[in-house]
Amino acid sequence: MRHNRTINHLGRKSGHRKSMLANMACSLILHKRIETTVAKAKALREYVEPLITKSKDDSTHSRRTVFAYLKQKEAVTELFRNVAPKIADRPGGYTRIIKTGFRQGDAADMAFIELVDFNEAALGTTKAAEKKTSTRRSRKKAAPKAEAAPAAAEAPKAEAPAAEAEAPKAE
Repeated sequence: MRHNRTINHLGRKSGHRKSMLANMACSLILHKRIETTVAKAKALREYVEPLITKSKDDSTHSRRTVFAYLKQKEAVTELFRNVAPKIADRPGGYTRIIKTGFRQGDAADMAFIELVDFNEAALGTTKAAEKKTSTRRSRKKAAPKAEAAPAAAEAPKAEAPAAEAEAPKAE
């Protein structure tokens, strides 16, 4: 029975579990979204959310504390430079777990775990939205070209009589 067992041991010894969670946390911070099993995602959420909370205070002590857990300089830099400013006003709940179904090989329950403020689909900044903005920009740029177009339209009219004059000569 698991009375008063607060953490999921994930079938691993403590050293293996700590290094696995550290690697998964680094991947989550660097890539903003990873796919894993539901059990690992829930364990990772408990591991990474206190680190994100510590990153709100950008001091040497908090950087060293987070580095002791993550053990990757790039992940710590990304966390303090890019992630912390985005979640500064959020009181908690920095990650989201989205269940995706079962894995083909062993039917393990799979899920995405992602940083909430970095989900592009939920924020509405998908590639389709980016294409719409680029379309609007091109229309705005087309207006000055339209002013140049009448001058260009007059030039073919000047050439058209010359072409008509050459046509009778060809007959």
